[in-house]
Amino acid sequence: MTTKATGTVRTTEVRWPLLGPFSLREAALFGFGHRRESDFDGVMRLAFCVDDYYESTAGVALRQDGDALAMTIESAADPQVVAAQAARVVSADHDGRGFAELGERDEVIGALQAAAPGLRPVLFHSPYEGAAWSIISARRGMAQGRGLRERLNTQWGSTFTVAGQPVTCLPPPSRLREITTVPGLPADRVPRLHAIAEAASQGRLSARHLQEIGADAAAAEVQQLPGIGPFYSGLIVVRATGFADVLPLIEARARALAHELYGLPEPLDDAGYLAFAERWAPWRTWATVLIRAGSGRLPASGILPR
Repeated sequence: MTTKATGTVRTTEVRWPLLGPFSLREAALFGFGHRRESDFDGVMRLAFCVDDYYESTAGVALRQDGDALAMTIESAADPQVVAAQAARVVSADHDGRGFAELGERDEVIGALQAAAPGLRPVLFHSPYEGAAWSIISARRGMAQGRGLRERLNTQWGSTFTVAGQPVTCLPPPSRLREITTVPGLPADRVPRLHAIAEAASQGRLSARHLQEIGADAAAAEVQQLPGIGPFYSGLIVVRATGFADVLPLIEARARALAHELYGLPEPLDDAGYLAFAERWAPWRTWATVLIRAGSGRLPASGILPR
């Protein structure tokens, strides 16, 4: 790790080892929530509020260099904390060799891994940002939600120049609590954003805290926030916290695709799906993400056993 200081903001180079198949291109073009990249120039650009109490911010440029991620970090926060968070965003914080071994045992997962090599789940930058996105995007089109988030970031957040391009960052909780109105956002959403900011400042939306209490308790806890129901609690827990082995029962699309890909005779109810998905443990989150993201790349004629 090398560090160059500029005022209170440091520029730090960190190498993060990659274990198992990984593709930064797949991560950069994954596309979800506020992310909408359509091309890849070798760099994945991130800007986020730093883990736990979220008052510090960071800009990170990710480049894949063989079996490592080369990170250029600009932040006043501890660069190792920022690096660990950036690695979590692209699921590089896990040893993916076990997931590759799952593909050797399970022909469907293996075919999907071959069709989308190195694809891993890409997460919201943090549970705090996942919760804020849930309020911003609820009951509106994806493009409209992205526009609102960018407006919020531009007016109250910060902007980093990451590998030559501007990338905006969500306001930290202290700034989010000061917002009284956001053009285009219904007035009743603003108090919900304030509640999320308060929970984040108290550590209740810390990724570490939610991981420690477990997925079920985490889902119950985030549902105590106004405006966060079962669907968005699942988004926060599964797609923002970093659990690798949670089966999202509310995700109907992945369940339907599993039924199709495995050639099952009958649709799966909750109990049947839980039992069936045991074959993917301890990678149930990764398996369902791969099924959703990779199934469209399989040959239309089908190559899988029925």
